[in-house]
Amino acid sequence: MRIAILGFGSVGRGIARSILAKNLDITVTGLADSRSGIIDPAGIDLAAALARKENGGPCGGPDVTPGDVVAKADYDVLVEVTPTNVDDGEPALGHIRGALRRQKHVVTSNKGPIALAYPELRALAETNGVFLKYEATVCGAIPLIHAMQEGLAGNTISRLYGVFNGTCNYILTRMGEDSLTYEQALAEARELGYAEADPTYDVEGIDAGIKLVILANTILDMQTTLDDVERTGITLLTPEALRLAEDQDCTIRLIGEIVPEAGVLRVSPRIVAKEHPLVVEGTLNAVTVETDLAGDLTFIGKGAGSTETASAVIGDLLYIRERHVQGS
Repeated sequence: MRIAILGFGSVGRGIARSILAKNLDITVTGLADSRSGIIDPAGIDLAAALARKENGGPCGGPDVTPGDVVAKADYDVLVEVTPTNVDDGEPALGHIRGALRRQKHVVTSNKGPIALAYPELRALAETNGVFLKYEATVCGAIPLIHAMQEGLAGNTISRLYGVFNGTCNYILTRMGEDSLTYEQALAEARELGYAEADPTYDVEGIDAGIKLVILANTILDMQTTLDDVERTGITLLTPEALRLAEDQDCTIRLIGEIVPEAGVLRVSPRIVAKEHPLVVEGTLNAVTVETDLAGDLTFIGKGAGSTETASAVIGDLLYIRERHVQGS
């Protein structure tokens, strides 16, 4: 299998390291980030590219752009793992359109294009006879999308709800365990690299809301946008609120929820009994899916991280290889 990788930050490097470590018989023929790129039909030396990048240098030459890789490289699958833009999905949306139009499969971790333009991209993929896979857009290493599309095929999903954001979960865990204020827990999360300098995307429930939109539109055939998600973040929560929950043998978690029949998408802090399976610690994610045939199923795992996200991307790549590339 030949792939091209766009984005060589944490996730892109995690994918490269995993390909090198796992002997997956995957050849990278194109690689680019916002600063540089490289195209080599014979296969790029990933170890050398990683070394250059991790020493502060470029992954390739300044004259090769992501657009060049999309349009000119010889690959079976485009792996689009550039940073998410939820305003207009660009430049990832253009990259994905370009690859699909070239009849190339696409695997992405980029939430923007999937949240904003999934019906268009799905139609484009179908027209061109290729796959569009996006497991890594929701809950990192948890194979949630695959489980619902494949393992739970034939089930009616009446509700799904859970912890979709590891940053918020870490903050709430620390506030509950050691009575830290929100500001103290956020500062700690920043020091550990769990929270960005501007944490708005996470703590206001935007990240969780986008994941709900992706699940609603791609799994549950709903037509929603982020504006349809009722959102309340965690910035106003106090240690006292956590203590009151503790008195009831409960805690507080930021819960995202979809109720398809009612058209409900919401993200808000909820009081949850401590023995509930959604009460996970640290940066873990957990999602419960309520179905008619299989009953209630809860998925728990790491929702972020370079290696964890690489796991989801590689799973999608091997799915495509087994079902299409080898038989083409």
